[in-house]
Amino acid sequence: VPAGLLPPLSGRVYGRRWLVLLLFSLLGFAQGLVWNTWGPIQNSARLAFGFSGWDIALLVFWGPIGFAPCFFFMWLMDKKGLRVTVLLTSSLMVLGAGLRCVPVSDLEIRKKLIHGGQLLNGLAGPTVMNAAPFLSTTWFSPDERATATAIASLLNYLGSAAAFLVGPLVVPPPNGTAQLLALGSAQHIKDRIEAVLYAEFGMVSLIFSAALAYFPSRPPFPPSVAAASQRLSYRRSFCRLLSNFRFLMIALAYAIPLGVFSGWSGVLDLILTPIHVSQVDAGWIGFWSIVGGCVVGIAMARFADFIRGMLKFILLLLLSGATLASTWFTLTCLTTVTHLPLTTATLYTSCILLGIFLNSSVPIFFELFVETVYPVPEGISCGVVTFLSNVFMGVLLFFLTFYHTEFSWFNWCLPGSCLLSLLLILCFRESYDRLYLDVVVSV
Repeated sequence: VPAGLLPPLSGRVYGRRWLVLLLFSLLGFAQGLVWNTWGPIQNSARLAFGFSGWDIALLVFWGPIGFAPCFFFMWLMDKKGLRVTVLLTSSLMVLGAGLRCVPVSDLEIRKKLIHGGQLLNGLAGPTVMNAAPFLSTTWFSPDERATATAIASLLNYLGSAAAFLVGPLVVPPPNGTAQLLALGSAQHIKDRIEAVLYAEFGMVSLIFSAALAYFPSRPPFPPSVAAASQRLSYRRSFCRLLSNFRFLMIALAYAIPLGVFSGWSGVLDLILTPIHVSQVDAGWIGFWSIVGGCVVGIAMARFADFIRGMLKFILLLLLSGATLASTWFTLTCLTTVTHLPLTTATLYTSCILLGIFLNSSVPIFFELFVETVYPVPEGISCGVVTFLSNVFMGVLLFFLTFYHTEFSWFNWCLPGSCLLSLLLILCFRESYDRLYLDVVVSV
């Protein structure tokens, strides 16, 4: 775009950008919370609703299945902007959360309604996971973009972490005694689960109402040259992405480990039960691993905003740590072979470190995608890679529905995927096309 056609850029950031970021982040938080409702309380859900192991895996599986219309949401964001996309997404979440609360006595119908609600919530995934770089470019200056991307993308993971905390604390676990398995105790557990479902429905409805009242598509003036510049069309963007070998390398480096880790963390309770870890301990492990990743991810993004051009170096550090942590966890679970100490402390430490390294890499990857393929719109480039990530997650959970009696193969997928990602990043040649435009044209 010729410099004369650009609107004035100096000082064109608005205080309301933080409100927009907050609303979007809360939406992502709620979507993650609803998606991960069942994994942390799977033992209680089996008793209260008659769920099988296949049901629990499928309830998590609706997340990646919800990414099937991912390309429609990318097109909608590119053509209609953030407001229309966010309102459609939040309305799907309200409908999904409401379906799970319908009070029918027939357990089979109730299970179908819950599965339907999880699917509708899964359909919100493409927006809450893809739109963060688009929002940060639209509303934030170049020295705040990585931080805004980190907050907007990682709050979805924090919602998943909150489910690890809320579920086991509110819903009592079955302990296998005849007294607790009595009808009255099963009804008590069911009542507590329904209390969680109603609370989540209320929260999603409140966020939808706030977005309906105020969520603009864009600020009156763009905050940077990159935000004001013309982007490629939807069709040309896909041609550019599919023909860009460097992008395909970094897309696989993101999609494989993050897809495997998302599927693994979604059924963490199922994986830890055979090694005699309680539902509450599994919940705390999942909670702190994701919270640690969110805190470190935002800190890393802030660092990337201050010292630009370091995205590849940061990713190399994070993926090296993830490879070591996942290997430690996998070997610890094979205690009869490796004779490593299998204690709560070692499980906590290895899982939390793995979550910190992998979750904190998400916003760094997003910023690198956008820089690598600019002027492809942010929503399209990030949409393609999150779609790929959910494909890998879906394939893994598909196999889990058939092989859910033994999990060593699932655990070994973690270090293998992290090591492959590390090798791809090592071979990747980074570039900063968007940052170059902002710095050179602004000067």
